[in-house]
Amino acid sequence: MDGAPILNVVGEKVGLGPKRRDLIPTYTRWINDLGTLRSLGAPPLPRTEEHQTAWFEAGVASGDQHFDIYELATMRPVGGCDLRDIDHRNRVATMGMLIGEPEARGKGYGTEATRLLLDLAFTVHGLHSVWLTVYAYNLAGQRCYAKAGFREVGRRRQCHLMGGRLWDEVVMDILATEFESPVLGRVFRPDEPRGEAPPSATDADWIV
Repeated sequence: MDGAPILNVVGEKVGLGPKRRDLIPTYTRWINDLGTLRSLGAPPLPRTEEHQTAWFEAGVASGDQHFDIYELATMRPVGGCDLRDIDHRNRVATMGMLIGEPEARGKGYGTEATRLLLDLAFTVHGLHSVWLTVYAYNLAGQRCYAKAGFREVGRRRQCHLMGGRLWDEVVMDILATEFESPVLGRVFRPDEPRGEAPPSATDADWIV
């Protein structure tokens, strides 16, 4: 892909941009890493580029919002996040995230990417509630989401096998009223008056 990647929202360490067909080999490498699969809970099966191409195309057609996470210092993609099952009537959605590059973990990228995704959910889409699930053994994931403002609201007990033991699935959520926009609140706001006289009734008839 020529030029710099498109970024929809930019933080201090990472930015979020649309997924790209030319990165399918990168997505394939991430999803074949057992460390990544451990956190996702996905079965550790070989995934081919054909599998990931089908996943990419299904995501495009679904209406879900999938983003790549870019490390701003290098502008390389280091992971992905998404808003799924967006229900505008009830103003809810589910989110998910992974950091695919092992050396990019533990640097706060996940927490910032989560906040940026929530900024899109609440500030742009007007959603009220975003929720997710994370396995009880994934302590790093739980810390990441808690730092971004999520709180535990329930559990599915002993529903996932990992390392010869059954683990709980933790349900976490966050409400718009519990979130302060880090970036987009400065963008999605009314224009400030510039001192011009308000339009007359005659002028207003022509304003569309």
